[in-house]
Amino acid sequence: MAIDTFAALLTRAGQLGPRRLAVVAADSPSALEAASEAVSGGMVTAILIGSPERIRALIGEHALAPLADARIVAAETGAEAAARAAELAAAGEADLLLKGALRTDELLHAVLDRARGLRTGRLLSDVLLYEDTLAGVPRLVGVTDGGLNPAPTPEQLAAIASNAVAVFHALGFSRPRVALLSATEAVHEALPSTVWAAELAGRAAGGQVAGLQQADVAGPLALDNALLESAARAKGITGPVAGRADIMVLPNIEAGNVLGKAVKYLAGSITAHVVVGARMPVLIPSRVESAQDKLHSIALGAVVAAS
Repeated sequence: MAIDTFAALLTRAGQLGPRRLAVVAADSPSALEAASEAVSGGMVTAILIGSPERIRALIGEHALAPLADARIVAAETGAEAAARAAELAAAGEADLLLKGALRTDELLHAVLDRARGLRTGRLLSDVLLYEDTLAGVPRLVGVTDGGLNPAPTPEQLAAIASNAVAVFHALGFSRPRVALLSATEAVHEALPSTVWAAELAGRAAGGQVAGLQQADVAGPLALDNALLESAARAKGITGPVAGRADIMVLPNIEAGNVLGKAVKYLAGSITAHVVVGARMPVLIPSRVESAQDKLHSIALGAVVAAS
């Protein structure tokens, strides 16, 4: 059965048994709180990388008993913590990485270092989940890529879509519905994203795109007719994706980032996101995200790691 709500995601992550989570630059109260909840829920065991003194002080200050016996790996800077995390992952001692009190680029620089062997040849991209309620019942919908790829080429958009489909396969969706978004469902030469979307949808329908053979892909679609069946019907748009998209692929990082923040801060949804394309899931939540959001990201990463 597909995991279609965050409650189901937390349950499934616990059922899959503990994965090994490395918290990078772990002197972050919200990251530690999320890791503590994940340990308590049986989702992960924790490896805490950073200043042992600061980490132990935060564990005591915030009464995070599940982390009392966690392994601590010493590192004094964010860059050093990222390097230690990448080394642990390369050695098979960590299944997923969670960003703590360091910059995203510091963590990704270590992950992408060819000497550590964590690259797979795939493009890295960020997949965000939120609970959509437009149909009257909550369901998980993906938004990609609002975090890593500023101006993806058509081939990179295909890779971004394929990465998101892999995440939804891990969630138990046998054939995810992928909407390639633009400002309109009509193809206009003056709006390149509509041209690219139409071309990619056609190639996917012909089975020509690796990773999209087990998905339904449509585009270009506007946001309303991707998510609302009534909007799709009003415009005469048919097909399995129309009004029922599971994944929304945005044409650039600005659109993806704004939409991801809108569902969080304007719609008030819990969110979770995971970077895929490396040998293990990488979690790069913003330092302003809540411990609750980070817990859901850990659960998502654990489920993806298990797949």
